[in-house]
Amino acid sequence: MKNNENNKDLNNNNLNLLLSKIPSVEIILQNKALKPLIQKYSRKILTQTVRKVISEEKKNARKNSHLYSAQERINKIKEYLEKENVSYLQKVINGSGVILHTNLGRAPLGEEILKTIQNTLQGYINLEYDLIEGNRGKRGEIVEKLLCTLSHSEKSLIVNNNAGAIFLILNTLAKNKEVIVSRGELVQIGGGFRIPEILEQSGAHLREVGTTNQTFIGDYEKAINENTSLILKVHQSNFHMNGFVHQVEVKELKKLGGKYNLPVVVDLGSGTFLATETFGLKHEPTVQENIRAGADIVCFSTDKLLGGPQGGAICGKEIYLKKISQHPLFRTLRVDKMALTILQEVLLYYLKDEAVTKIPIWKMISCPLEKIELRSQNICQELKEEGIPAFTKEGQTAIGGGSLPGQTLPTKLIIIKPPCPVEIFSKELRLSHPPLLGRKEKEYFVLDPRTIDPSTDNLVIKIIKSVYSKMK
Repeated sequence: MKNNENNKDLNNNNLNLLLSKIPSVEIILQNKALKPLIQKYSRKILTQTVRKVISEEKKNARKNSHLYSAQERINKIKEYLEKENVSYLQKVINGSGVILHTNLGRAPLGEEILKTIQNTLQGYINLEYDLIEGNRGKRGEIVEKLLCTLSHSEKSLIVNNNAGAIFLILNTLAKNKEVIVSRGELVQIGGGFRIPEILEQSGAHLREVGTTNQTFIGDYEKAINENTSLILKVHQSNFHMNGFVHQVEVKELKKLGGKYNLPVVVDLGSGTFLATETFGLKHEPTVQENIRAGADIVCFSTDKLLGGPQGGAICGKEIYLKKISQHPLFRTLRVDKMALTILQEVLLYYLKDEAVTKIPIWKMISCPLEKIELRSQNICQELKEEGIPAFTKEGQTAIGGGSLPGQTLPTKLIIIKPPCPVEIFSKELRLSHPPLLGRKEKEYFVLDPRTIDPSTDNLVIKIIKSVYSKMK
């Protein structure tokens, strides 16, 4: 028994002696090899990383009595930092073939708009200041006026996202009252959020009518009672039903709403001002046609088919929007100066009929197939000259972002046969600078040039060459 205790003490002493040989955080930080990392990441982040590495080293020492060499320690620190660096927000080249890629920030902002807002946001701006009167102004006033002009509505409001917009509308106009919705429109939006849940949280009571595939005007009328506050129509922007289906149009709902003095609210989801059918896509209901059809309130996202920053736009009758703007929640959902500045420029593009030539998503959507084919061929030729097996193939580009479900555009894909398993090749491209994203099809790596900015084509070639050479 005594011998066991002596052996235990001896082992503890040996371990303590071993652990004491690990240099302190301060001594490690003095290593010249870490100086560039201090400049890049900050001393605080580097100190935190050094502590993680020391903690890991102590665990290993307790298991196998092994300590890192000085160089191993530096390498471990660099590995940790590189992993963290990949997680930082950064530019990504999107070759996935999804235009409104939710995980990549939905609508990308173009170089031209960034130059404009850089000039505007470099100093102070008249965010809430009236330059004519010389006193306090109203935040977002100009953006709201531009939206009114575009949508042909009496009044407009901007909040920080469309889920917030619908929540605010319901909490203002329907708290503790009933909201009539077709069963076929009880959709789930991004991130697992569901329209019924938003309704419940807003304090409104859901009154479902019709069936999943068939709802008629009579179903709505039967559901109206003294506690009904409004009729809600949710556009099926992220899925599509075919076959034996029927949904009630806004015009019909407006007639019914007028008969019972009930407002008709339309949640458009993606929301567009352009006629999508002119680009070979199915017709997507526009904001202005819903206003013309009689909708009292229309709300939609500003970072989808509008092509702007994240936000939720509310357009409609002044009598309702004035109430909404006076709700305390309106301030909690308000938009910051950066989003408002970008929105201002995006809306001006529409008013000047420049949306198709200036807004990146519409440039992608409207790009002729011939141009994409030429780019694909040029990229493949460059790669083949370096001995990289590459060829083109017909394919389809998805709109994405919960917009135009099932609708695609023809494209010319770039197909690459990597020198290693495609999963490894794909990961290396994701870890490049900047990251290059594509998709995997069997043993091939696939890129869609329609979703890649043409100005980055040479960079794409350079990244692929570098990774291919490394993995050979």
